[in-house]
Formats: sequence, C-alpha cells, structure tokens
Amino acid sequence: VGSHSHLDQIFEGRVIRRAAAPSRLARVDSEPALRYEFGGETRTLDDYLARNPATGLLVARGDTILIERYQYGRNDQHRFTSWSMAKAVTAMLVGIAIAEGHIRSVDDAAAAYVPALVGTEYGRTSLRHLLQMSSGVRFIEHYSGTDDVSKLAADTFIQRGGGGVKAVTQFNGRMVPSGARFSYASAETQVLGLVLRSAVGRPVADYMQEKIWAPIGAEADATWLIDRSGQEATFCCINAVLRDYARLGLLLAHDGNWRGRQIIPAAWIEDATRVALDQAHLRPGIATGFFGYGYQVWIFPGERRMFAFLGVRGQAIFVDPASRLVMVHTAVRKYAVDPGGREATALWRGIVRELGG
Repeated sequence: VGSHSHLDQIFEGRVIRRAAAPSRLARVDSEPALRYEFGGETRTLDDYLARNPATGLLVARGDTILIERYQYGRNDQHRFTSWSMAKAVTAMLVGIAIAEGHIRSVDDAAAAYVPALVGTEYGRTSLRHLLQMSSGVRFIEHYSGTDDVSKLAADTFIQRGGGGVKAVTQFNGRMVPSGARFSYASAETQVLGLVLRSAVGRPVADYMQEKIWAPIGAEADATWLIDRSGQEATFCCINAVLRDYARLGLLLAHDGNWRGRQIIPAAWIEDATRVALDQAHLRPGIATGFFGYGYQVWIFPGERRMFAFLGVRGQAIFVDPASRLVMVHTAVRKYAVDPGGREATALWRGIVRELGG
C-alpha cells in the first residue's frame, strides 16, 4: 500500500506540474446505488471493496464525480502509481506529436527518430507495430522476477543500468515478422518513449505537462519515473491523484475533447481504440482470451466501443465513450496478473449497465 502510493519517493521521478487553475469536477449529492453480477451472485460496491484490495475507486461522467472511495488509509492527496496505464498516455502523446508534425507518420520506423536504433530489430519496426505490441521481437513478460521485463525495469526506473537506448537494444532477436502477432512487451513502449523524446526535443514528462496535464486542468502535481539517463520509463510509472486520472479518462471518453478544446486528435483516438478489419491478430478473443488491443489500450469485446488502460496489480481506467462514463481503479493485488481483475471488469459492466443507458 505504501509503495504504490509513494513510488516517486522510492525512485527518482520528473515532476509534471499541475494546472494553474484546476478544472472543476462537480459531485452528486448522494452516491448512486450499484449492483453487479459476479460468481453467480448480485453484489454491491461495498461488497466489491470488502472483497478486493482496491486503494482507490472513482466513477465519473461528464464533469461530475458519482463515486469516490479510498481504503487502507489512502486519500485524495496520495499519488497512486499507474504501472502500465502509462502506456496509453505514451500512445496519446505520439498522436499529438504526429498532429504537430514532430513525427511524420505512424508508419515510420523507430530508427528514423532515434539514430542509435539503426541496425536493430526495434529500430526497423514501425511506430504502428510498436503501438500495437506487434513488433515480432522476442521479449518475455511473465513477471517472474528474472524475465525480460524485470531486466527492463532494472535498467530504467530502478536505475541499476545506464538506461537510455541501451535499455531496449539488449532485446534484439526476431521471432516473427513485424505486424503479424500480438505479444505484450513493455520494451515496445519504452522505444516509443525514446522516439517521443527525440522527436519533440524535450523530456516526455514536460511534453505531457504542456499538451495534456495543464489543458485538462490537473489539480495536483504528478510524476513520471526516469532512468539514469533522464529518460522517462514510458512503459510504466506515472504517479497521480485519483481525480486527475479521472480527468485523463474523461478526456478520452470525449474522444480527446476537453470542454470544447480538442487536445488529442479525435481520429487518433478512434484509431487507437478500435481494431482494423485487416488486423485479426489484435481482435478481442485472439490477442488475448478476452481483450483486444489498440494503440497501447485494451479493447472490450462487443459492438459497443469500450476500452481500458490497465496496469499490473489492479491499476485500471475504464472508458465508455457512449455514456461518457469512466472508472478509475487503483489496487495492491498480490500478483502482477491477478484473477481479481475479472471482478473489476464485472463491476465496470454493472456500472455501464445501470448508469450508462
């Protein structure tokens, strides 16, 4: 509980400054009663919180908070770590960088922006295939403590290695052609972070502050953990208060528009949150047994467009653009990939069913 709400006091991070004037989030007078189905039973929000190690849970729609709960002594001042929810933020910044002309095309190779990647498999991979976790480069992410993602963590935010480009070039074996198979690999997002840093000519956290955090009226400073070279660990490690995560989710629920201002191109979010017809390997039920995959976001099965930012141990932002509903969920699940996530998804479906119309 302590580490997941103070990670930027354990490791080094770059500050993402809050907005000069926080945007208003209204509150309902009384919390709506919720029911969801799980394990053959009808359950309540109180049941969920009693059964699951959630540190924070917030549900919002439009500009209004419907539910905001904390557990284990946490409160609205704690900065909860994102883990891999940060991947979706990285993808949105790539979309902004393309719109601004810093990156020419999503089909450019990574080495076009990071010369040190020339001659490597990640360097030859297009930004599109990196965004879709489809590089074809061998990378093992089982959270065993000895796998490739453990090496990546050690070389980046844990700062046992030098960081920078060397953190990703150690993974340089090709398994399948690029764009042919989904294989979740945090190194691919780290490559995207290196591309962003080079393309925009400044730290990724600073770019996020100007392009997203300030425009949405973030109420609190956030942080993004960095490696020894000063590069953000873009595959993980944003730390922010729950209501600012909600603002981020609400931005995407409105397809990148924040109260009349288009911050992220709507076409980019559309591309990021749907699976193209010619990319069957990314479809729900094929990419994984349940979710499909877009540009660093997880896509729900079914005709209704819903998607999620997901991080290990129970971090999540669920988004339903049709109803403008968002659920932020931070947690301290025992295992990196925990079956408890199925109940969180059931809770979200109950929220959409009862509140989303």
